[in-house]
Amino acid sequence: MEAQLYNQLLNDHTPMLRTFAYRFTRDNEEVDDLMQDTMIKAIKNYGQFKEGTNIKAWLFTILRNTFINEYRRNTRKNALITTEKEISSAHLSQSATSNAGEANFAMADIQKALASIPEHYRIPFVKYFEGYKYEEIAVELNIPIGTVKTRIHMARQILQKKLKPYRSAV
Repeated sequence: MEAQLYNQLLNDHTPMLRTFAYRFTRDNEEVDDLMQDTMIKAIKNYGQFKEGTNIKAWLFTILRNTFINEYRRNTRKNALITTEKEISSAHLSQSATSNAGEANFAMADIQKALASIPEHYRIPFVKYFEGYKYEEIAVELNIPIGTVKTRIHMARQILQKKLKPYRSAV
């Protein structure tokens, strides 16, 4: 495919790509950045596009993957950034002492709520909470993985209802 025809196809699909990008970002400035990154990648990878294939799908895939990669990069970056206030010993000790009594009440309520969940929901939930993977729980309990996921989900819903007063306090 000639470069001029390829560039024309890119321009023809820009409005649809922009709409698609807005669904991801919900911010016009971020849409501009995402569109720019997508177009740069599409132009750089001009040689990889096979004539006769669906260019629209190819462009949407580039845009989606660019968004996902940027989201992951930002998530990792934000996880590494902490403020001095969050890690100061004075802040930690003040937080620990003021919440000790509340934590005891909360823990008792959590244990009561957990004990009230039917056993077939509680066991997979506790195992998952302890760090077991869905597959490991399914093998150990001899149930399908979908059942494990459903039971864990149901246990979470039950706990959320029973511990609703704590949700608004956070």
